[in-house]
Amino acid sequence: MMNNEKHLIVLSGPSGSGKDTVTAKLVENYPEIEVSVSATSRAARDGEAEGVNYYYMDGDTFKAKITDGDILEYTNYCGNYYGTLKSEIDKRLTKGIDVILVIEVEGAANIRRLYPNAKLVFITPPSFEELETRLRGRGTDDEDAINKRLECAKREMALKEQYDYELINSEIDKCVEDFYSIIKS
Repeated sequence: MMNNEKHLIVLSGPSGSGKDTVTAKLVENYPEIEVSVSATSRAARDGEAEGVNYYYMDGDTFKAKITDGDILEYTNYCGNYYGTLKSEIDKRLTKGIDVILVIEVEGAANIRRLYPNAKLVFITPPSFEELETRLRGRGTDDEDAINKRLECAKREMALKEQYDYELINSEIDKCVEDFYSIIKS
């Protein structure tokens, strides 16, 4: 598996930065690239599907998978567990497929330790004000959850220098093409 490290790309950024939107458009435009589906202990949002957006499980099941070594990296982000299933990475890297992990900054640091040649990419909106506008515009979180996400975003953005690349998501198509250029470099 270590021979295929060059195919592992980590994308992180604050909630509302466009990680999922950019990744979905990238895979639509370039189907040879695949995205690892993460596991989470949070409930599915309207329109999300098991095995497509996340693998949803309760906290006890998630913790058991950690103990069993089935979770490669994980973090507790704003009260919910998020992690990468080892099987999601292994099945792609074994085939030499470019695989993107869309994970939080703590998880990215863990992947960097396990896969030193992984490319780490940090995505941000053009401004913090735009980030807040995006979070409020989703209509999925109450005021308390939005404030927690904004506080998390401040901490995360302070760590972007630990990444190999920074993408500024001000225009989706340009951001997708910039991301593809990073993957292929």
